[in-house]
Amino acid sequence: MTFSESPGETIGRSGIDLDTVTVAGLSQAMAAGTLTSAELVQFYLHRIAVWNPVLGAVISVSPDAADQASAVDQARAEGAELGPLAGIPVLIKDNISVAGSPATAGSPALLGASAQDAFLIGRLRAASAVIIGKANLSEWANFRSTQSSSGWSSLGGQAVNPHGAGRNPSGSSSGSAVAVAAGLAPLAVGTETDGSIVSPSHACGIVGIKPTLGLISRSGIVPISAEQDTAGPMTRSVADAAALLGALAGADQADPATVAAAGQPGDYTQFLDPAALAGARIGIWRDGSAQATAAAADVLDDVVSLLRAQRAEIVDPVTLAGADQIGEHEFVALRHEFKDDLNAYLAALGGEHPGSLAELIEFNIANADRVLTHFGQEIFEQAEATSGRSAPEWQTAREQARTLARSALDSAFSEHRLDAVLALTGNPAWLTDHVLGDHYSVGTSAPAAVSGYPAITVRAGEVSGLPVGVSLIGSAWSEPRLIALAHSFERARG
Repeated sequence: MTFSESPGETIGRSGIDLDTVTVAGLSQAMAAGTLTSAELVQFYLHRIAVWNPVLGAVISVSPDAADQASAVDQARAEGAELGPLAGIPVLIKDNISVAGSPATAGSPALLGASAQDAFLIGRLRAASAVIIGKANLSEWANFRSTQSSSGWSSLGGQAVNPHGAGRNPSGSSSGSAVAVAAGLAPLAVGTETDGSIVSPSHACGIVGIKPTLGLISRSGIVPISAEQDTAGPMTRSVADAAALLGALAGADQADPATVAAAGQPGDYTQFLDPAALAGARIGIWRDGSAQATAAAADVLDDVVSLLRAQRAEIVDPVTLAGADQIGEHEFVALRHEFKDDLNAYLAALGGEHPGSLAELIEFNIANADRVLTHFGQEIFEQAEATSGRSAPEWQTAREQARTLARSALDSAFSEHRLDAVLALTGNPAWLTDHVLGDHYSVGTSAPAAVSGYPAITVRAGEVSGLPVGVSLIGSAWSEPRLIALAHSFERARG
């Protein structure tokens, strides 16, 4: 059995085509009475039941999804004021806690953890969204082994890229990307430390926003590092991503990084400007994708031609000085931060589960036949061997990584008066390999991830039927401008 998106399939009585579905279209249909949230949720639950055994995108469905939908329909019938995502199903990456569904990070070690709504889940409920289930992910957000296979977890198995037999969806928000690309949910939430939203979005041909650090709360999310972690939208269109971003964003007293979020826009759909490329200054970062295949490089050239045709002012190339040195310092810092942040998270987490990274390592050894079947836990062991943030080398590594990332981007923005830096997000999806692990060859996510600046990836073309995306990177809190540019590009690309 192979995946087929069932071309021409329509959603209930609405007549909306699954291939072109949008949040705005679904909202209009529900407002007009040609679709109910109950019908919409049942449609997606049915698709999950049919296709998830093939795709491995979903770890669990919400047992109360139908009840959530019926409650929205009842409130609508009574004339109640509803949020901007009223009745729309949203799939949640399973490192985010939801009441009744613990954040497992794909590991059986956390199945017994307590489960309350993460802050962002409360935001989604306030927007009247329906939490339809939990998405599969690369176990422990791809921070367990140096030879991991993206999209694999002990609880969810291997997520499969719907665009090619045996192709990998990339990680770690793999299930979120697969589910949206395959029409198992219209919206999904992913998380990123470095590349985990933009890379799977690129590989699966969807839109992903890695927001400015602090725009979205991290409370209730299994951490890697508070210095870089963020959640973000994963959708089929920039318009849908903007709608979801507005629902997710907001200040949270439990996450000090979100203080500045209180002054940010509440509705990002207002920035959807189809003419935004005209006059925009965009720098092309080619060095980051120097190892791209010739066909992927051709996609970037086509993008540059399209931007020029839309009257954007192009600076080609721009240099991000020192960007090639970020990763070495970043990984040293992340190992120290992971130990401290995960230990603090586990210590505060209720329920039955390992209480520290050291206990988690022992759990994996004791359950090796289930959790260590394809790859090991070298990163766990390396992190445990550190002294966390108390080690002098931690502060040096973090400062060097952040300085390199911000200097690279800030210098380019300032020198060339840029609205954004654009780069290939990656090469086309590789074949999943449980023997040798992932085959990353191009990744341009580090400057934005380490600096804490926003990035949006959007589908730009394809190579042999596999999607290829480009990323637009901006300065801190520049989501409105990036959304405008990405929407304009998406409309021009057609």
